[in-house]
Amino acid sequence: RPHRQLTPSAPATPIPRPPPPGGEMAPCCPAESTKPAFIGIFGAIVGGFAVSAVFFLLSFSSITAPALPFPVVTATTTNLSALSTPAQPETMYNRPIWKSPARGSRMPSPRAFRLTRDMVRARARDGVIVVTFGNYAFMDFILTWVRHLTGLGVDNLLVGAMDTKLLRQLYLTGVPVFDMGSRMVTEDVGWGSPTFHKMGREKVLLINELLPFGYELLMCDTDMVWLKNPLPYLARYPSADLLTSSDQVIPTVTDDSLENWREVTGAYNIGIFHWRPTEPAKRLAKDWKDLVISDDKIWDQNAFNDLVHTVFGQPVQGEDELVYSYDGKLKLGVLPASIFCSGHTYFVQGMHQQLRLEPYAVHTTFQYAGTEGKRHRLREAMLFFDQPSYYDSPGGFLSFRPNIPKRMLLDGAHTVESHFALVNYQMKQIRTALAMASLLKRTLVMPPLWCRLDRMWFGHPGVMEGTMTRQPFLCPMDHVFEVHVMLKDLPEEEFGPRIDFREYTFLENPSLPKQVTLCSLQAFHLYPETRWLVP
Repeated sequence: RPHRQLTPSAPATPIPRPPPPGGEMAPCCPAESTKPAFIGIFGAIVGGFAVSAVFFLLSFSSITAPALPFPVVTATTTNLSALSTPAQPETMYNRPIWKSPARGSRMPSPRAFRLTRDMVRARARDGVIVVTFGNYAFMDFILTWVRHLTGLGVDNLLVGAMDTKLLRQLYLTGVPVFDMGSRMVTEDVGWGSPTFHKMGREKVLLINELLPFGYELLMCDTDMVWLKNPLPYLARYPSADLLTSSDQVIPTVTDDSLENWREVTGAYNIGIFHWRPTEPAKRLAKDWKDLVISDDKIWDQNAFNDLVHTVFGQPVQGEDELVYSYDGKLKLGVLPASIFCSGHTYFVQGMHQQLRLEPYAVHTTFQYAGTEGKRHRLREAMLFFDQPSYYDSPGGFLSFRPNIPKRMLLDGAHTVESHFALVNYQMKQIRTALAMASLLKRTLVMPPLWCRLDRMWFGHPGVMEGTMTRQPFLCPMDHVFEVHVMLKDLPEEEFGPRIDFREYTFLENPSLPKQVTLCSLQAFHLYPETRWLVP
């Protein structure tokens, strides 16, 4: 929307209404003369209601596909295996992604959404299936996940729905979906909650259900996005039973090869990992399932790490990047954190940029504001696909250019004192900008934030030794602000009116409508020294 003008606009001139034909209003007719007409009109209305009721009952089970929240990707990579096989009749299993069901068609029966070998066969390509799952609270994450993959030409994917609301919406949107039978709540469950751990167990059960079908499985969490087609990379290691991501923050390699497993100290992260349907992998999956089911207090990721390290340390002969693990027969490889990025290696270190590598994925770990923080980080990186309404604001937007003295960024040692001097200086400017946005009823576009020290949930020396974190560095907003609290609907009488905000890259986002971009050129610049605004 255009920015709100600071000068009041002139009141609109009322448009005169023409008099009725004949000048003055005609007097009412006597009631007796209107009875026949009234009876006819009343009968027509009753008949109309009856016809409408019949039509409603007949069409109650029909569905209408909703509008997609973002443009459909049309440029995709052609799959060679699809060209070599005869065309199959289109079904809900093999329908092109983003193609909604026919208008007026009926919702398939619940049985049609059960996960079966035929469903996986219809969607798999070259023996590989890519899977994620979630509940309705993560629908925007799931749509973003699917959008990135289809933009890369990857359509051999399936989404597991943990509640019927998500199942229906994904089906209507044209996303291949199956019912996990979880009957999960539709709200965000929060990290570490009992329901969160229940979701983790669902992942373990799902892996055990999929591997017997005989397809390679790339299992992903919904809070990650794909930036490059990973399937050719995974195919480079055909003898690996399992390739897993990790929480490694110190690079062990400087190219795109697998991590040096001997030097990996971070936990293996089960947000991205690739399984081959081998016997060692199936045995690991079964033991993992039995372990997490036996004790509902066990975190699924810890249980996975414990099992993998039961037997560990013997390199695979001729393939030094792989290591024998679990039962001494399972061949394991660790995906490089520089290109299969964590929330730290991507958003804080920018490891892929420093090593001049192309990242395949980013997983929103190592952040401090729950689901809202994950969403905001992806927005800062312009990797999240929002509804068009996100780029609109009733009062317009307010942006400002922060003014940070060079000495606060670069001079002196990087200490707790110099870090907070820098952070507090920026917060004072943002506080003034928030006040201006509140008075003008605009949405504040946050500025980029600079930090000297990292944020962690444990004691650390400011920047973890061995990492590639530069000082100062452009830090995510959740390093300084409690993003999830700022987005809560708090009582206005206690906390004041809510002030909406957007990420610092908002005005650079290609999804931003052109008219908003033009208006952003008229944004205001805030100078804290003088406390005044200039256009």
